[in-house]
This record gives sequence, C-alpha cells and structure tokens, in this order.
Amino acid sequence: MTTVERLAAAEPAAPSPGARDRVLRSRLRRLAPTLLGLAVLALVVARVGVGPFVDGVRSTDATSLVIAVAAGAVTTVACAVRWRSVSAALGSELHLVPAVAAVYRAQLLNVVLPGGVVGDVHRGTSQWRRPGGEGAARAVVWERVGGQVVLAVLAVAVLVVHPVGVARTTILAVAAAAVLVTALAIRATRGGRIARRRAARVVHGDLDLLASPRLLLVVVATSTLVVAGHALTFAVAARTAGVAVPWTSMVPVALLVLLAMSVPTHVAGWGLREGVAAWAFAAAGLGAAAGVRATVVYAVITTVAVLPGLVVVLSGRFIPDDRREVTR
Repeated sequence: MTTVERLAAAEPAAPSPGARDRVLRSRLRRLAPTLLGLAVLALVVARVGVGPFVDGVRSTDATSLVIAVAAGAVTTVACAVRWRSVSAALGSELHLVPAVAAVYRAQLLNVVLPGGVVGDVHRGTSQWRRPGGEGAARAVVWERVGGQVVLAVLAVAVLVVHPVGVARTTILAVAAAAVLVTALAIRATRGGRIARRRAARVVHGDLDLLASPRLLLVVVATSTLVVAGHALTFAVAARTAGVAVPWTSMVPVALLVLLAMSVPTHVAGWGLREGVAAWAFAAAGLGAAAGVRATVVYAVITTVAVLPGLVVVLSGRFIPDDRREVTR
C-alpha cells in the first residue's frame, strides 16, 4: 500500500447527507427560541423606534437602583432557601451562604447570556461533579420548575380577575403559547430514547421524595416571595420610566411580562419581554413606547441587582463548603 493509499484509508469518512441533515435540524431547533426572541425584538424596534430604549436608560435613577438591589437580595435568598429545601429532600445538604452565592452567580449568567438558563445549568453541573451532589443538581431543575409553576398560576389568576384591557381568552392563549414554546425548547435539548427512559425513572423517584406538604409549602411560599419581588421591581421600573398608574393596575401587567420572561426565547433577557410589554401597555391604554421604556429600566436595574454574582465569579467561590469533600 502506497503512502497516499494509507492516508486515504486513515482519513475519516465524510458524514452522510442524512447525518448532516439531522445535525442541521438539531442545531436549528436549539437556535429557534433565540431567533424567535430576536425577531420579536426587531419587530418592537420597527414599531416604536430606538427612542424608548434610549429614554429608558436615561430615566434610570438611584432610587430605582437601590430598590432593585434590595428586592434582588430578598428574592435571591428566597431562591437559595427553596433550593436548599428541595436539595435536602433529595439527599444533598447545602449551606445557605454558598447557596446564595451560587444563585447570585447563576442569575448573573442568566442575565448576560442567551437563553436565560445558562447560569442554572452551570449551577446544576457544578453540583453534579462533587461527591454526593447529585441530589443538589437535580434540585436545581425541580426548584426552577416549582418557581415557574407558581409564577404561571399567580399570573393567570391575577390576569383573569384583572385583565388590564386584554381579553381573558387572549391571556389564556398567551399562557398556553408560553407553555408550548417552553416544551419545544426542552424537547430540542433532550437526549435519545435510553436517556429519556433513565430520566423518567429519576423523575418518578424524585416525585416520591418531594411529595411532602411541608416542602410544597416552602416552595410555594419562597416562589411567591420571588414573584412579588420581581413584580415590585418592574412596577418601580415603570414608575421610573414615567408611567404613573396605580400599583394595582401595574401589578397585572408586571406579572404578564414576568410570565413572558420565563419563556427561554431571548438574548440576555431581550426579546419576548419587550414585545409582550409593548403589547400589554398598549392594550392597557398606556402606549407601546411606555412598555418598552419600562422594560429597559427594568433590564438596567435588575442587571445591577445581580452584580454580586460578578464577585462570586471573580473569587471562584461557587459552592466552597463542599470542596473539602473532593480531596477526601
């Protein structure tokens, strides 16, 4: 065999057209939510222009920043308590201070990176790599799911009672669309048949461990506190942006925007949030531009509120209390 023949034999075979198509479809499915968010953001810019975005940044003040940082601290601790409680039920202990640090770091990554869940993915994988951390890793998924369920229930309940100028059937349709898009995003990242069977067994076992009235009460209480903190922050952002309406009228709009933000179809938070805010504010008679200004202020002050996560990143202290176990 000549040298050329040996090199040709050693060269890996080119992927078949069918394999290339499967890879392309998989990549498109993963990119679809982000592309949808970008498309919504482009439509908002085409509708209201860039003026409301600039005005939102300019209207941000020290008072709104202080309130956002304080509310962010409360909601972060609530998330950490929820995580600790679920993790303990799944057999992994977490100390509160490192858990708070990890949640701050996750929130920072969620804000600055596409998708809105990268930080929580890292929070889970970091736990998975440490001895005895499998329960804490799975707890990340369960506590996020619990938080989203509480948000959806509260948002739909409040909006059905106080629809802020939007038809109740439209609100229910938006909620159903949010669930559908989220399900499609999860489907795009799931594994093969064997992985799904293993996941089903794990889910069944976890549900048995999590079926505790006391734990459910903790999850509902902490999740409600988180939703209230975010809704308050958005209402403050709207006031800062010049939207002078009663708090009772702003809370339903805030919940609708928060519900939209829970759908992983954005880039660093931008996308569906602006589209739903513009639509909801216009439906409430406040104007689409006012909704965009409010979301821009909200984006600025919530980004500042999660900056303690940068300290965690720079110090390298993600879950420091468990590092000793690795060396044993």
